[in-house]
Amino acid sequence: MTDVELSGLDAETLTMILSAIGEFADRNLPAELLLRLDRDDECPEELVRRMCGDELGVHLLFVPEDYGGMGGGSLDVCRVCERMAGIDLGVATSVFATALGSDPIAVGATPDQKKTWLGRMVGEGLLFAYGATEPEAGSDLGALKTTAVPVVEDGRTTGYRITGRKQWISNGGIADAYSVLANAPGGPSWFVVERDAPGFTRAKPEDKHGIRLSNTAALFLDDVLVTPDALVGGTEGQGLLQAQQVFGYTRVMVAAFGLGAGWAALDRAIAYAADRIQAGGPLAHKQGYTHKLFVPHAARLEAARAYIEETATRLDSGEQGLNTEGAIAKYLATEAGNAAADAAIQAHGGYGYTREYLVEKIKRDVRITTIYEGTSEIMEMTISRDRWQQHLKTRGRYYRDRVAELEALDAAHPGVGAGTAALGLHSLAELLERCRTDRLTRHQHVLLRLGELVAYAECAAALCRRAAQAADGGLPEKADRRFDAPALAVLARIFAREAVLRVASGGLALVQGSAETTVADLTTALRLPQVTAAQAGGLADADALAAILNARSGGN
Repeated sequence: MTDVELSGLDAETLTMILSAIGEFADRNLPAELLLRLDRDDECPEELVRRMCGDELGVHLLFVPEDYGGMGGGSLDVCRVCERMAGIDLGVATSVFATALGSDPIAVGATPDQKKTWLGRMVGEGLLFAYGATEPEAGSDLGALKTTAVPVVEDGRTTGYRITGRKQWISNGGIADAYSVLANAPGGPSWFVVERDAPGFTRAKPEDKHGIRLSNTAALFLDDVLVTPDALVGGTEGQGLLQAQQVFGYTRVMVAAFGLGAGWAALDRAIAYAADRIQAGGPLAHKQGYTHKLFVPHAARLEAARAYIEETATRLDSGEQGLNTEGAIAKYLATEAGNAAADAAIQAHGGYGYTREYLVEKIKRDVRITTIYEGTSEIMEMTISRDRWQQHLKTRGRYYRDRVAELEALDAAHPGVGAGTAALGLHSLAELLERCRTDRLTRHQHVLLRLGELVAYAECAAALCRRAAQAADGGLPEKADRRFDAPALAVLARIFAREAVLRVASGGLALVQGSAETTVADLTTALRLPQVTAAQAGGLADADALAAILNARSGGN
């Protein structure tokens, strides 16, 4: 991929944007304000508009240069999403809801429509919202009930009347324009609706568990009249295709949210552990504390990062059809972020359970990342269905070929855990084959659990590749560099061990629990003795990673 020209910003510009975001947050979003706004359930709309205006200009990242924007690529967006989520996930949601709301226009609109709406987004700091989800449809966009009825005069369509309800809409109460998905005679279609359109009303903000600094509100459309040029792309029936075109991209964005929030919580916990004295020494020096509450979570977050940045780079190279990769990135990053924030509360003890400490707020905030843009269960189903089809179409070669690639990587870089990750992919291939012969995927539970195991196995492979790249000095120029090559090797070995154990033992339990035939031979096929042997060195690596994390936080 190094020979492919990538879209997006240069590394220097990206670094400047990340620094500007940090400086803006330091001046305008102190912890005391974040806690007060959270308590009062208040979206700081004025600050959001400043961030999407001339003062900071984050919105320019999402607009192509042809329409006055900066033309940021997927990796740029992921890095910025992570930074924003590390500051406050509610504010980040408000800012990036504008990007999501403008996505149907960016991918499906006519040139004139793009010039109008993206131009206004740049020139006026227009805030958008994405009006897709409905009360009874949830993540199933194909089940929407909102309708767009053509207004026909003298045989030609002079407009549409839109009627329906949208639920859980980020920026729902503060946006200036809305991309609304509705059923037209030709099928689901996107329409742009402005906030002051007659018949268009917004409910009061939802009283949410978390991300209380974002505005989330229901939308009501009662015979709202729009002109024909409000139909995105000018052709009915393209709505679901246009939505599918951005799922890989938007889900990687949400994955970066989980990553940023997870690390924000974990970093606070690690710093707390360096100062908190228990039984004669800091908590940061106690294995029973660090090896449970820090080590596995750091490894999972960095495995997710490896997959996020790898997928984003593929998107920036022009590769299409990465919806499954987007789902894998979102699944692991958001689940890992949620678990890391939970561990951060535990690490703070009773203090973590109080609203005075930000980790309590971060935990409530990050929980939404496992729900919006598709729940973790939808991600599991998306992942398993695709990889199951790949297994069938390639007659079992899909993961066996990946095993060979990792074994070659292990030969070149024996210290990055690639051999263990290869063992995990081998176990996965054997598990999928047993599911085929015993027809186990007719059980929905089996299918969803396969999605989880695929995510762990593939992310382990990605982190091993990242560690090898770092060892060769070949990390992409815009990649995050919070860990050096030796640290990445430790992280990769730790996560590869977890992934292979999860795939082999979890897979065995799935088959044993659902198959009607004997599974005695499956322990051999899954190479369980080798899986067990691969756990050697785990404690030493956990010690090493705990020391690395303590050093990053300033602890000794």
